[in-house]
Amino acid sequence: MELTPRLRLMNWIAHQSLTGLPENDLLRGFCERCRAHGLELSRAMVIIDTLHPVFEGRGFRWSHSQTNESDSFEYGSSSEGGAVAENWRRSTFYHLLETGGDELLIDLSDCEGLDFNMIEDLSAKGHKHFLSMVHRFGEAGTMGQMDCFYSTWVTRRDEGFGEQGLAALRELVPVLGLAVKSAAQAEVARTLGRVYLGRDASEQVLRGRIARGVTERINAVLWFSDLRGSTSISESIEPGQIIPFLNDYAQASIDAIHDAGGEVLKLIGDGVLAMFTNENMAVAKRTALRAEHHFRRNMAAVSARRAAEGVAVTTAHVGLHVGEVFYGNIGSDDRLDFTVVGPAVNEVSRIASMCRSVDRELLTSEAFRTGLDAAGRNYLVSTGRYALRGIGRAQDLFTLDPDIASDEVVAGKYERYLGS
Repeated sequence: MELTPRLRLMNWIAHQSLTGLPENDLLRGFCERCRAHGLELSRAMVIIDTLHPVFEGRGFRWSHSQTNESDSFEYGSSSEGGAVAENWRRSTFYHLLETGGDELLIDLSDCEGLDFNMIEDLSAKGHKHFLSMVHRFGEAGTMGQMDCFYSTWVTRRDEGFGEQGLAALRELVPVLGLAVKSAAQAEVARTLGRVYLGRDASEQVLRGRIARGVTERINAVLWFSDLRGSTSISESIEPGQIIPFLNDYAQASIDAIHDAGGEVLKLIGDGVLAMFTNENMAVAKRTALRAEHHFRRNMAAVSARRAAEGVAVTTAHVGLHVGEVFYGNIGSDDRLDFTVVGPAVNEVSRIASMCRSVDRELLTSEAFRTGLDAAGRNYLVSTGRYALRGIGRAQDLFTLDPDIASDEVVAGKYERYLGS
């Protein structure tokens, strides 16, 4: 590839990276432009680690011929054993890291005795030469395990890439790596935001709502749940079992809330604070009831699995309330929380705590029940009038009609009402 096309391709990569072109499109555009200027690539793959609670990293593929492979993929931990770890140890990337090399060029017509993954398959499919490259990041450019940009390049040309082709790849691939790293870091920011702030709060922060005191008044259905007897259970089980215990039941509640369209705002020990919003508050309330219903199903499944494993099980209390809250940034200049505050938030936690006193798994406020449609109100029955700690007025609290649990016909009608 001549100098002018190389410079044009560098400019294209930089421009597309600034516009936010996805990694798979960057790779495809790069490879197609290389081929258009005489660098006859037949396949390519780039890989970069990430920061994610489940995946270790992401990879992207390109092929000049039609394949049934996805052009992007995610992979799990390479340090926990299993197929992923085995594939990693047999990769040319692992070899380069272990030997301190930057690139490895393999003639696929003479690769017997090489125990690298992919090599035999590529050779059998008519590819002729294989180039593996590792571009290491400096300490200041490393984020978690994101410390290298890995890539492989393949050609069907009998004579290989040629000196000019190799020189072009050595010059161009670092630029592509910088663009992929930029896109990966943007994805890391979105992932960390969703995981630690919540989905809606993350979007708002990434759109620029980060100034202290920037809040909005909203009407919301509020959810507060906590586990029954979690303190005594934590004291009675092995220390190593405490986090799995909390994680299992947190997953049950968070999945139910997210699946129903709610927003998890905060995890407080074994407690979960969430909200549901809609222009029609009756719809938001029905959505919260649907989430609570699915939460019970999730809890039953988790408890059944844990009981079979011989480890601790529990149930949970849920309080539902509705009110006006402030939603936004609260805190100091250098430590903010994007959450909700207001009397209604305190009230919903007090309502949830009353579940123990009245021996019910769900309690709702009078305001929550009042705003439901007639059908919904009929499914909630009063448990009595109570003065909540720290709340100035007494109010009736409501729970689900016991017939929902004991009568299949009523249970079916309730599920149809929820849209479950």
